[in-house]
Amino acid sequence: MPKAPPQGRRPPKAVPSDGPPPRRRSTALSRLPGLGRLDATDRAVLGLYVLTRIAVAVTVYCTAWFFAPGPEDRHPSSFLSLWERWDWGFFQRIAENGYFAEPGAPGSARPDNREAFFPGLPLALRAVHTVVPDWTAAGLLISFAAGAVAVVALARIARLHLPPETGERAGPLAALFLLVSPCAVFLAAGYTEALFLAFALPAWLAARRDRWALAGLLGAAATTVRISGLFVAAALAAQFLLSRPRGREWRAAGWLVLPALPALAYSWYLYGGTGDWMAWKHAQERGWYRQFHTPWEAWKHTWDGAFAHSSTTGYAVMFQAELAAMVVGLLLLAFLVVRRRWPEAVYIGLSLWALGTSYWYMSVPRATLLWWPLWTALAVAAVRRPWLRGAYLCVAAPLATVLTLVFTTGKWAG
Repeated sequence: MPKAPPQGRRPPKAVPSDGPPPRRRSTALSRLPGLGRLDATDRAVLGLYVLTRIAVAVTVYCTAWFFAPGPEDRHPSSFLSLWERWDWGFFQRIAENGYFAEPGAPGSARPDNREAFFPGLPLALRAVHTVVPDWTAAGLLISFAAGAVAVVALARIARLHLPPETGERAGPLAALFLLVSPCAVFLAAGYTEALFLAFALPAWLAARRDRWALAGLLGAAATTVRISGLFVAAALAAQFLLSRPRGREWRAAGWLVLPALPALAYSWYLYGGTGDWMAWKHAQERGWYRQFHTPWEAWKHTWDGAFAHSSTTGYAVMFQAELAAMVVGLLLLAFLVVRRRWPEAVYIGLSLWALGTSYWYMSVPRATLLWWPLWTALAVAAVRRPWLRGAYLCVAAPLATVLTLVFTTGKWAG
């Protein structure tokens, strides 16, 4: 008879006679921060992500050669310089010099309304700059890494809306629809969209799995990047209430207060430098006409900018894009309400209210990147109606290419 193993020890696993045991894959390559181990669908999404990043890089490279600054130029603009547009200057100045540089110091020109931008991205930029000397390259690297986390989280959220046998197809579709959406260039640029999504989407995924501590922490990280983190917090709170907590489960509600703390801390910090608790809001009003107006006033002003021939053609078409994006947002909100998806409706509703109550609409097309219910709904619809995928790509892909050219040539507005 075979000898029994010593007490307290497990018998060793038998090695198959046809060869050595399989090697385990490196966990460092099979995980993403906050998402754990990656499965086959996640890896397919990451492959798609890398391919679309290559496509964006090729588009920008061609832009440098075909759209040189002067008609007689013999040298193209540098690849990195094409990404140094618009809001990027604010992020770099904040990361390099802070919000309140001493008078006469580099980056101390005031007022430049830099308080309008939350500190999450500048802090990340300053950290990465310690190992990546070029500021623009550091910003692109942050967005590249954050975008990878975001698309995997989005794909996993989309898979929750269908049975397992069909949900596997919805995940890559949701990622694809986001990555080729008209304003997808902002996911690659050194802007806040990718970093915000890298926190907000895992926060929502954690909430759907009743992991409230993780949801609160990730929601707080999202609020350091954009004020929209508070809208995520509202959606998390609605999801918590719909989970019908009982007894001790209510203790988890305390975690959902965390996303408000970065906004309060930032307001307190700005108050110390300006004496104004709402300095970030007033900076937006000064620089971007974000004074409160009724929704119908905002619609009228935007409509006039789009169609009253009061703006140049470049600005007029951007106003038209703002109107179209607002219509998409309202239709999405109606869809969520009809489907009784109340937490997501709260998030979209607050976003639309914030965007639709300024003097005119500004940055609504960019904000669509943050509307994860839009991309998951389109993915679910495309699984059930495959023709929608081709129809979407035929419209979105050309727009994404054009707007990448517009942004990298410095003609973007909005």
